[in-house]
Amino acid sequence: MAKKKATRSAESRKIFVLDTSVIIYDHTAIKNFKEHDVVIPITVLEELDNFKKGNDTKNYAAREFTRYIDKLSGKNTLQDWTAINGPNRGKFKIEMNTSSKVNAERIFDDRKADHKILNTALYVAETHPGRKVVLITKDINLRIKAKSLNLQAEDYETGKIKEVDELYTGMSEIQKVPAEKIANIYQKGLSGAKDILKRGDASPNHYYILKNGSQSVLARYNKEDETLQRVIKSAAFGVIPKNAEQSFALDAIMNPEIKLVTIQGVAGTGKTLLSLAGALEQRRNYHQIYLARPIVPLSNKDIGYLPGDVNSKLNPYMEPLWDNLKYIRSQFSEKDKEHKQLNEMVESQKLVVCPLAYIRGRSLSNVFFIVDEAQNLTPHEVKTIITRAGENTKIIFTGDVHQIDTPYLDAQSNGLSYLIDKVKGQDLYAHITLQKGERSDLANLANDLL
Repeated sequence: MAKKKATRSAESRKIFVLDTSVIIYDHTAIKNFKEHDVVIPITVLEELDNFKKGNDTKNYAAREFTRYIDKLSGKNTLQDWTAINGPNRGKFKIEMNTSSKVNAERIFDDRKADHKILNTALYVAETHPGRKVVLITKDINLRIKAKSLNLQAEDYETGKIKEVDELYTGMSEIQKVPAEKIANIYQKGLSGAKDILKRGDASPNHYYILKNGSQSVLARYNKEDETLQRVIKSAAFGVIPKNAEQSFALDAIMNPEIKLVTIQGVAGTGKTLLSLAGALEQRRNYHQIYLARPIVPLSNKDIGYLPGDVNSKLNPYMEPLWDNLKYIRSQFSEKDKEHKQLNEMVESQKLVVCPLAYIRGRSLSNVFFIVDEAQNLTPHEVKTIITRAGENTKIIFTGDVHQIDTPYLDAQSNGLSYLIDKVKGQDLYAHITLQKGERSDLANLANDLL
C-alpha cells in the first residue's frame, strides 16, 4: 500500500523542461519549481557555453548557472536525477537525447537549437507517459511551436506581475477636501493626514492632488509624522515641471530621504529630463552622476554590425541621453556659469553618460545613478543594480513598461514593472506614473492615436 502511494506521489510531480531563455532571464530558475522535477536539455548547456565569455547579463547568468549545476551535482553524473538544494524541492538532470518520434527538426525543416530542445522535451514526454511534462520558455514562438506538436508549454512566471493595468501609479486625487485643510497646507506647508486619508490607505511617499471646488494643492504623505506635506512646483537646473505629475516626480528626485525612485511613462512625458535636471541640481551632494541605459541592438542584430570603434558603435544608443543634456544646456547662454559647469562636469567625468554594462559590478557609493529604459532589464538585473548601492547613493529608474525592446520580456515580466509592484509602500521609495506628454502636440497625437 505504501509503495502504491509513493508511486502515485511521484506521478503527481510534474517535469519541467527549461529553455535557454529561462536561464538567461533568471539563473536561479531551477530552484523555483517547488517539489517538481526539472530537466535541462544538453542543447541548453551548449548554448550557455557560447554565452560564458563577456560582461553582459546573459554572460553572467550563463557562468553562475553552470557553476551552480557543477556544485549541485557533486560526485553524481548529470544524467542521474540529483536533488535540488532546499526543503520540498524536486530533482534535476541533464537530458542528452535530442531526438523523438515526433521530430521537430524534420517538421520545421531546420536543424537549430530551438528544435533540438523541442525534441528533448518530446522525448521526455514519451519516456515518462505517466507524468505531466511542460516546456518552460520565455520565447513565445517556441511556445507556439511546442503547442503545435501537442506538447504543453508555458512562460516562466516567477518575477511576473499579475496585471499591468493595476500597476501602482504613486498618486491619487481626492475631492471635497475641507477648505481649511488646503489652506493649512498652503500656509504652513503641511497638515495632519488623519482627517483627509482613510485609515490603511496612506502609503509612504504617495502623492496627492487635494481639491475643493476651484481650490487645490499638491501634497506628499510623510509616514514618519503622518502629515501631508506641500509639493511646490519649483525648477531644477533650468527645467520647470509643466504639470502636477512632473512636480511629484521632481519632488521625489530632489528629496534626500527617498533613495529609490521609479518613473514610468510614455515617450515625451519628461522622465529622463526631470531625472537629469534633478541630479544636476543636487550635484554638490554626490561625487558622480551616472546616466546609463541598457544596450538593446535593433532588429536583433549584435552591436558589432555597426561600423567604427567601440565609441562609434555605442554613440547611437547613447544619443537620446545626450539630447537631454543638450536641452538642459540650451536653457542657459554660453556666458552663464551653469553652461560652463555642465561642460566641466562632462570633461572631469563628474557627469558620466554610458551604457549600463560599463558600470556593472562596480560599487555605487556617493553616486546619483539614473537608469534609463529600465523596462528592458530583467527583475534580476534590477535587483543586482540596487544591491550595489553604497552610502549616500540614490537610484532613479525610468522607462515605459509598454515599450519593450527585448524579445524575452513583456509588460508583466520586465524589471521596471517588477520593481514598482514589489517595492511600493517602502519608506525609502517613491514612484510616479507620468501620463501627460509634454514633448509636443504632435508627439501627444502619436501616443494617443497610433
